[in-house]
Amino acid sequence: MGEKVLKHLLRSMEPVLHDAPYGYAVAPAILPGLQPFAIVAEAEGMTIVADHAVLRGAGLAADTWARISLTVRSDLAAVGLTAAVATALTAAGISANVIAGYHHDHLFVPWDRRYDAMAALKALSRA
Repeated sequence: MGEKVLKHLLRSMEPVLHDAPYGYAVAPAILPGLQPFAIVAEAEGMTIVADHAVLRGAGLAADTWARISLTVRSDLAAVGLTAAVATALTAAGISANVIAGYHHDHLFVPWDRRYDAMAALKALSRA
């Protein structure tokens, strides 16, 4: 089990910026050999989140996003972490897509705003 108390989550949140760019793409199915970070099955097709270069190499168009992992181990039932992060990024004018894993939350922000997003998240953890 992870942490549920929002103030503890925010104080112990240590965002990690991953070096490689990621992308979102849509395909009718998962392509053989593709190792996605996440998959969302929708009526219109499979949304695939993966390394940007891998998606492009598979012929899938993808915008460039940065992945930031919140290393704090949050409980899936914790209340307010996503809202607090979204509020901080909104104040900085940064869009974000959140994927919650069992152990950590992962944010995808525009590649060219990744350092601004890190600064906003670090400020939030110190507030």
